[in-house]
Amino acid sequence: MKKILFALLLSVSAISWGQNVKLEGTLRDSLGSPLEMANIMAVNKGTNAMEAYAITDDAGRYQLALKGNTVYILRASYIGYSPFEEEFTMPATNAVKHVVLKQGTEIEEVEIVHVMPVTIRGDTIVYNSDSFTNGTERKLEDVLKKLPGVEVDSEGNVKVEGKSVTKLMVEGKDFFDGDTKLGVKNIPADALDKVEVLRNYNEVGQLKGLENNEENVAMNIRLKEGKKNFWFGDIAAGASIGEGERYIVNPKLFYYNPKYSINVIGNINNTGELPLTMQDYFKMTGGFRNVMRKGGTNFNVGSNDLGISTLR
Repeated sequence: MKKILFALLLSVSAISWGQNVKLEGTLRDSLGSPLEMANIMAVNKGTNAMEAYAITDDAGRYQLALKGNTVYILRASYIGYSPFEEEFTMPATNAVKHVVLKQGTEIEEVEIVHVMPVTIRGDTIVYNSDSFTNGTERKLEDVLKKLPGVEVDSEGNVKVEGKSVTKLMVEGKDFFDGDTKLGVKNIPADALDKVEVLRNYNEVGQLKGLENNEENVAMNIRLKEGKKNFWFGDIAAGASIGEGERYIVNPKLFYYNPKYSINVIGNINNTGELPLTMQDYFKMTGGFRNVMRKGGTNFNVGSNDLGISTLR
């Protein structure tokens, strides 16, 4: 009976150790006023990884999901205030922690402890990529999935705060006609510096704020210095050996540069497959709407006996 009881207690202890528990509280200034849109994060002291992050609401409240019986470094920051940093041991049950931020000192006396993971400037949310990554991410998609308030589905569609991102830009310019799926699946993660979410987005700058564009959300990627030129894509190849030999080589390569971009789409086969269909072209250029918008665009898709595509 004692052995059974001991095993049961050990099992319950192990479960509670690994369970997520809730840490909540408020961020206020020294006068007791709530700080809205302040940043707070919990860094696991043992692994040095950021495990939870939150932005305070209009009442200064936050909530973090943490592991019980774990030591964290709590960090909080708000523009104009000195950063807060304190070691905190999360108990096995839900806990409350209130944080008070002090007014910042003169700029020359301030020591920058860390970069704010998220800043908000009007209708723009800016995520600092390095604050949410650990080096295992390969593509933009992997980074976006770690950003608070951002969702990415299996097809590469992106939502921020429940609203669909309709345009993707890099360094302020459309990324291959603003195709979010192409960028999400292919932009290398190690090239990212900042992810900017532009709410109430309007392509005509003069109309910004004059129209109701609350549902229009765009995303702009800022790249690190030295990482602003890159190739991406894939090359598919296949062959069958024996009677009726068949082969197909299908390269789809893209080159991005802040000044220009290049598409290399090819297909060599003897299977009779049409290398590039009209549907493929529309996918690459963002749809028929984009073709029409570029007035004067003219193209033809064809194929010869070898299945070599021609596009002009």
